Amino acid sequence: MPKRTLNKALTVVIIGPGRLGTALAIALSQRGYHIQALIGRRTSSLKKAAALLDVPVQLLAAKDTDKFAVSDLVIIATPDDSMLAVVNGLLLREATGTVLHTSGALSSDVLSPLAAQGWAVGSIHPLISVSDPVVGTRLFKGAFWCIEGGRQALRISSRLVRDLEGHSFSIDSAAKPLYHAAAVMTSGSVVALFDVAIDMLVKCGLKRSEARRVLLPLLESTITNLTIKVPAKAMTGTFARGDLATVERHLDALSQKELADARSLYCLLGQRALALAADNGLDREVVRRIRAKLER
Repeated sequence: MPKRTLNKALTVVIIGPGRLGTALAIALSQRGYHIQALIGRRTSSLKKAAALLDVPVQLLAAKDTDKFAVSDLVIIATPDDSMLAVVNGLLLREATGTVLHTSGALSSDVLSPLAAQGWAVGSIHPLISVSDPVVGTRLFKGAFWCIEGGRQALRISSRLVRDLEGHSFSIDSAAKPLYHAAAVMTSGSVVALFDVAIDMLVKCGLKRSEARRVLLPLLESTITNLTIKVPAKAMTGTFARGDLATVERHLDALSQKELADARSLYCLLGQRALALAADNGLDREVVRRIRAKLER
């Protein structure tokens, strides 16, 4: 268990104990924060989240958002579409502290009705992929968190990130959607692209489980390259070398009707790969010829 930090008396209520909300509850509890209540729509999810904590915690239904005791910090970790309902529920009670939401796409502006009522408001979003709450608690260490909002909210957010052994940075509130789109490109879209690659290997005769197993080391080596080099220098393979004949073979192999989506992705991403290769010094005429193939 992580070492508990000293002099932490903040009481925390978490609304939306899904994967991220539960991971936060576990990690903050381990570091001396008092998790006072978990609030959610489904009783089964609430009980499952509570079972992962080593301390007693109050469980409340979503309709009882205004029923928890006085708390220093409320963290809203619900889906974006539920944010308005949560805000309206909190408006039914007196302001007692700070409200932070964990949405990557929404800024603290969505909490402005609460700010008008006296709450300090902000947002806090970790740049990690949490698919399991227990594993997620370990991913917080060293992670980068985007924080924004009012002065008090930023102070609380910075403290929270520091206690979780992460790093925080701030952006303009209006930039949150673009920031989150970048996060989706780096995580969710990579997963989707990986799934397309699995489909391609299945067409080669491999089972899906085998395709996944053989592709993972390649993906891991690419991540390793990106940790030590800028993208143009980290890129390897066909486009980095400017292998026109290989691109032609790829396009021919992808001409099957059932691989139409894979072909479109190959051409679209190939254009960006070519731009990186050109930045890295690839001959302009080679770039032009390959681009012409991709645009057909």
